[in-house]
Parts: sequence; structure tokens; C-alpha cells
Amino acid sequence: MQVDDKLIDKLAHLSRLEFENEAKEEIKKDLNRILSFVEKLNELNTDNVEPLVYMTDEVNVLRDDEVKQTITQEEALKNAPKRDSDYFRVPRVVEKK
Repeated sequence: MQVDDKLIDKLAHLSRLEFENEAKEEIKKDLNRILSFVEKLNELNTDNVEPLVYMTDEVNVLRDDEVKQTITQEEALKNAPKRDSDYFRVPRVVEKK
């Protein structure tokens, strides 16, 4: 695959980016380096290599989720600067139209 100005312009359009001439040349060099690195991987013999699905053989070592009541609603609202019966009152952040 050859990276040229046409490809850079297409990628810039798809990603909604704008490149000046200097930046376009840098992007072109970077993409060519990336592609040459990926082409290097084609030289490896991967016939007997199994696809990697997970990075490790470890299973989920996290604790199980347990539902437990640690604080009541009244305790949660106790130090609220403003509250309305069962809810925190906060300033409006969405304007009315």
C-alpha cells in the first residue's frame, strides 16, 4: 500500500482533521513507517501459533458483588446543603428553551 496525498486527504476527511503541508508530510512519513513495520510481521512464520484471545490465563480474580446497605437515605441526605424530601437539590445545568 502506498501512502500518498490523496490517501492522506481521504483519511483527514474521514477523521475530520485538517493538515497543513508540513503536517501532511509528517503524517505521510509516520504512516509509511507504520506500514513497513506491519509488513515486517509478514516475514514471521505463524503456522503453528494459536490466536491470542486473552493476554493472560488468569480468570476474574475480583471479589463477588454483594448487595449490602451501608448508609441509609436519611444519612446520605443529612449533610446535604439543599435537599427536597428524598433528593439532593442542585442548580439547574440545562437551560429551558
